[in-house]
Amino acid sequence: MFLYAMRLHDDQLEDISARFQAEMKKGLSAESNAAAAVKMLPTHVRSTPDGSERGQFLALDLGGSKFKVLQVKVREGMGIRKGGVEMEEKIYPIPKELLIGRGTELFDHVSESLKDFLQEKNINLEKTHPLAFTFSFPCEQPTLNQGLLLSWSKNFRLRGLQGKDVVQSLKGAIERTGGMNVDVLSMVNDTVATMMTCGFDDQRCEVGLIIGTGTNACYMEALRHVDLVEGDEGQMCVNTEWGGFGDDGALNEYITEFDRDVDAASNNPGKQIFEKMVSGMYLGELVRLVVLKMAKVGLLFDGFVSDALRTKGKITTANVAAMEEYKTGLKNTRDILTGLGLTPSQDDCIAVQHVSTIVSFRSSNLVAACLSAILTRIKKNRSLRTLTITVGVDGTVYKTHPQYPKRLHKVVRRLLPESHVRFVLSDSGSSKGAALVAAVAQRLASRRKQVDETLFPFQMSQEQLHLVKSRMRADLEAGLKNKNPSTIKMLPSFVYHTPDGTERGKYLALDLGGTNFRALLVNFKKGLHQNTRLYHKIYTVPMEIMQGTGEELFDHLAQCVSDFLDYMGMKNAHLPAGFTFSFPCEQTAIDTGTLLTWTKGFKATDCEGHDVVNMLREAIKRRNEFDLDIAAVVNDTVGTMMSCAYEDPECEVGLIAGTGTNVCYMEDVRNIEKRDADAQRMCINTEWGGLGDDGSLNDIITPYDAEVDQNSLHPGKQRFEKLTSGMYLGEIVRQVLLDLTRGGLLFRGHVTEALKTPGIFETKYLSQIESDRLALLQVRSILQQLGLDSNCDDSIIVKEVCGAVSRRAAQLVGAGIAAVVDKIRENRGLEHLNITVGVDGALYKLHPHFSRVLHDTAKVLAPLCNVSFLPSEEGSGKGAALITAVAKQKQQM
Repeated sequence: MFLYAMRLHDDQLEDISARFQAEMKKGLSAESNAAAAVKMLPTHVRSTPDGSERGQFLALDLGGSKFKVLQVKVREGMGIRKGGVEMEEKIYPIPKELLIGRGTELFDHVSESLKDFLQEKNINLEKTHPLAFTFSFPCEQPTLNQGLLLSWSKNFRLRGLQGKDVVQSLKGAIERTGGMNVDVLSMVNDTVATMMTCGFDDQRCEVGLIIGTGTNACYMEALRHVDLVEGDEGQMCVNTEWGGFGDDGALNEYITEFDRDVDAASNNPGKQIFEKMVSGMYLGELVRLVVLKMAKVGLLFDGFVSDALRTKGKITTANVAAMEEYKTGLKNTRDILTGLGLTPSQDDCIAVQHVSTIVSFRSSNLVAACLSAILTRIKKNRSLRTLTITVGVDGTVYKTHPQYPKRLHKVVRRLLPESHVRFVLSDSGSSKGAALVAAVAQRLASRRKQVDETLFPFQMSQEQLHLVKSRMRADLEAGLKNKNPSTIKMLPSFVYHTPDGTERGKYLALDLGGTNFRALLVNFKKGLHQNTRLYHKIYTVPMEIMQGTGEELFDHLAQCVSDFLDYMGMKNAHLPAGFTFSFPCEQTAIDTGTLLTWTKGFKATDCEGHDVVNMLREAIKRRNEFDLDIAAVVNDTVGTMMSCAYEDPECEVGLIAGTGTNVCYMEDVRNIEKRDADAQRMCINTEWGGLGDDGSLNDIITPYDAEVDQNSLHPGKQRFEKLTSGMYLGEIVRQVLLDLTRGGLLFRGHVTEALKTPGIFETKYLSQIESDRLALLQVRSILQQLGLDSNCDDSIIVKEVCGAVSRRAAQLVGAGIAAVVDKIRENRGLEHLNITVGVDGALYKLHPHFSRVLHDTAKVLAPLCNVSFLPSEEGSGKGAALITAVAKQKQQM
């Protein structure tokens, strides 16, 4: 009956597990952390070993009555099986008086012992030695090599260190001792060190567990849940300090009178409640108190109580383990009880052995409940159906108690039937783990440096952006003056007015811009700016037609128009039509456009140098089914500007930021060579993608850009477009990833066929990967679809590469826009210009950061212009109908 409360059933264990999950959440949250019983301390350990760590380290291990100094050599790629890590160590005792003296005296002793070790092992004192420090007391860590002591535990009671940085104290002592060159790289708790030690041999090890004199657990948590640390990419090991579970009353209904007595007699009453129910320091004492009570009420030893049985600490955890030995347990129990001055009967021995079993079984049950809470949390974080994971374990109870490991494993597997949990015993304790933390930190720092160096050329300084702006401006001017071949064509569009809202009637719009052809019917009704009805149908342009003959291409378009007119029931209407044709054309009037060059994968023969409006008219004639009045040929950029100007009269610039990139704007007619003298302004289609074709952007072009240009359809052409448009950004990213992988910085240096395939990394993946809502796990699954098997660190780097490439693209487009709006402001002699840019294109509309970076850059580079951006709704098709409407109105005036 005494022990009934110590027997825990599965539903109780599940309840305890749920309570512990709630406590973990509290500890991770910035709001509730201060009051949380389970502290969930971030360790700044961001990665477990990957087997590529190497180097020589010193290690100090301070956590008990002795401390160790070690030299640890980590060899490359040898983590599997033995031989990966070599260690030499020396144990130094700590004099008793130092445990209750001043902190500085303890650290001076540690530092002198370190120097003694270096001299004894003939380790060069001139060289700088990286040192890893295992410190097994609760600390708050602002960084990997800082630790503010929260409280002493075990039997340490030193003065003058609480709240102070123990790494600083160690460094101070090393300086006082003198004659050594030591760099303290990392400070690690023994639990974290255990996880790292096992992680060196088993890369699935992401949980560390200690069940010894004390108890604790740590695990790899998603950084986005660790409120106390900046950033949300990647993971970080969290030291739960789970011994404090129950300090706020969460375990009250599971606490027995014996637990209360142990707590009351301890040197920290009310603290570390869970630890007192579970760990080696207290198990023997719990057994003693139960046996004492049973003897007092006459259930044991005929009611006789010896002095030894009344004395605290007389039954140890080692005794508990001995009583439960498989074959000799009963004999051991009799010997232990006889040693306490008792004369036990056979029944007494069986009963005491039973008490011992129940107390230690409860310990393994409680550990299993909290461990399953951690594993459930990891499984949820990663949205996994089944979790395969390894737990690294250390501690005397786990190592020396004959039944403990088996019971623990069994209960964890029962509580988590969906998961595969492997337990690995840490072979060389926490010192090897501490050195591995330092080795991983060194590897990550060196990788970080190399990745930063690779991405540095993509960072645009303000100075560089100003230069791009001024080169763009100079080339815009040169193109207008038809100066010998300017890289920017500055093609007149013969569109002289933006809409004024009085447009009326039905217009057909035809839109060819890529692999799709759209036919639209647009009906402008009465009522300013708002009332438009729009019907449309999309047709695909097959590859064989894109790259066949010109006649086949235009016959295909005429057939699509015929189908659309049938669909709308308007075969006989003879409608005015606008033709959006998104390829570079030279226009001599609004309804003629001579194709200069095909782009975007089109190669139809006998088109370049011909008037595309004429070719469409001829194809319609050949069909001889319907008639169209093609009143205007329009570039998609101009169409976008017109479509947005219908909504906002201040819109006088059109921008496309999608597969390709381009800009058009309303230029003063006096600055244009080919012009209509009556009008004040004309829209100029800049074709700005050619900026840099004369080498003017060479100083910002990286080797990756050069590679992409070399492998493109038109090397040396459209250099600005190749830095900024959707068609090329994914390919730039692939080139960078390929380089990083060859350098061993990504995907464990494994260059897959997928990574070598041009075009595999589409720009839509950049938008997906850079989405703030996307956890790294989803980044990993996108990379998996591409045949790239990545870990968490790889995903972070891939995301950074995407960010660097797309950010630069947005900044360059922003610099170009700044050049255009500043030119308009100066044309008009204004101190300040309010203007709207109409925008279309998937990169602008779908990429999570592109538009914001573009806006910010334009704002900084054109401070005297207030630029608004209006995304186009119906795109360039509606714009073509508007241009036709404006042109028709002009003809009728």
